Amino acid sequence: MNRVWNRCISRRAFGRLAALGLVLAGSLSLAACETFNETFKPAPKLADQDITDAYIYILGRMLVVRQEQFDLGSDFKWNQVVYRAPGEVSGANPNLDVAYSEAWIAVDESSCTMVTLPSVKDRYYTVQVLNGWGETIANINERTYPEHPSGQFALCLKGANVLLESSVQRVDLPSRKSRILMRVELGSDPAQAIKLQRKTTMIATGTPVIAPTFDQPNFANDALPGIDAFDRAEALLATEPDINPGMEAIQATVHKVAAAAADPKQRAHIEQVIQEQSIPAFYDDLEKLGATGNGWTRPRTVGNYGSDYVSRSLADFAGIWANNTGEAVYFRTNSDGDGTKLDGSSVYTMTFPKDQLPGSLAHYFWSVVAVDSVKFQVIDNPLKRYLLNNQSKLKPNSDGSLTLVFAPKRPSGTPKANWLPTPEGENYNLIFRFYGPSQAITAGEYFPPPLVKKE
Repeated sequence: MNRVWNRCISRRAFGRLAALGLVLAGSLSLAACETFNETFKPAPKLADQDITDAYIYILGRMLVVRQEQFDLGSDFKWNQVVYRAPGEVSGANPNLDVAYSEAWIAVDESSCTMVTLPSVKDRYYTVQVLNGWGETIANINERTYPEHPSGQFALCLKGANVLLESSVQRVDLPSRKSRILMRVELGSDPAQAIKLQRKTTMIATGTPVIAPTFDQPNFANDALPGIDAFDRAEALLATEPDINPGMEAIQATVHKVAAAAADPKQRAHIEQVIQEQSIPAFYDDLEKLGATGNGWTRPRTVGNYGSDYVSRSLADFAGIWANNTGEAVYFRTNSDGDGTKLDGSSVYTMTFPKDQLPGSLAHYFWSVVAVDSVKFQVIDNPLKRYLLNNQSKLKPNSDGSLTLVFAPKRPSGTPKANWLPTPEGENYNLIFRFYGPSQAITAGEYFPPPLVKKE
């Protein structure tokens, strides 16, 4: 009896054991003690860093679910294209150089989704496919499918046994839900781009079984979720596999934090860490994400993130549906070349040397947009001018260099075509894109010129 008793926590637990029906006929079984110890043992202590790591990881999934909820609650229907009018500015970090088409794809073992893509010549285009973590899993264009750049493509669940015509290009998807973002460069003939956009169609070959959109409370970028993220963490992980290798350790940490969050004794501490450490760390990571040069930052990685789930969550936050570096490279800044925060009331210039004009650094096109620092949406202005790009009819300087100007009002002597309006009294971000980036950009050797504040 003593040997068995000593396996229990203490003699004071005897009454609680009896209440559980684990004490019978004045004796105590070994199994009863083990059951008690398992039931009442304290949850393992968590390191604050574990909480922060797990929070930032699961936040990326929540941000994609948030977009799915928004889309399917508006004008989206499964396996149907939504054609966006050029110049749509409501999303985060919009690309205003292209005609967008969007869709949510649902596939299963018996149904693929057929995408018919017209022939696109002499302009940039891609049909980007993403999963439920914001990972780019495919790009359909003449670069990835040189032998089949247009025509019919079948988006199918990997392993699905669906009979397809020989003329159809099959594209296997790792999960049952995917997001489509198609871009067609507007270029010098936007009307033709829109025609090409509208010729892209899709239809399901069957009637796929579609899991309901995961139900989570909505949240704003400046009011991120707290501990309730871990109340849903297990279900969030279960509804979408993470295809990236090496995610077992961080997912184990999520499981550990989720279990601890169910313990009332630890719940308050976890919430405190999230509010005081995890969320500030996430915003801080956003400020210093990636390599920097001339005051500009480029992400460490984008589109395909490998083990860098921090970059993935940040991309889902600041520019969801980011493509990979084979398609485009993005630079961001909210400060000048000296590190001082941009002030929308001030005048800034950036000058490209004549031997490094932005057009020489992009095979397809480049652009720069100004967005706010909270929702990362374009900033309204009376001119409705939201970007400068290779179609802006920019005027070079007399020596062949090119100067772009960012200011609330056009400075005297500045060509109107070279000026992008900024919001008076507000900090803002500039996003510079290079589509079909040069080798110097993809290799990380190039940064745009610094912004210089004019006194």
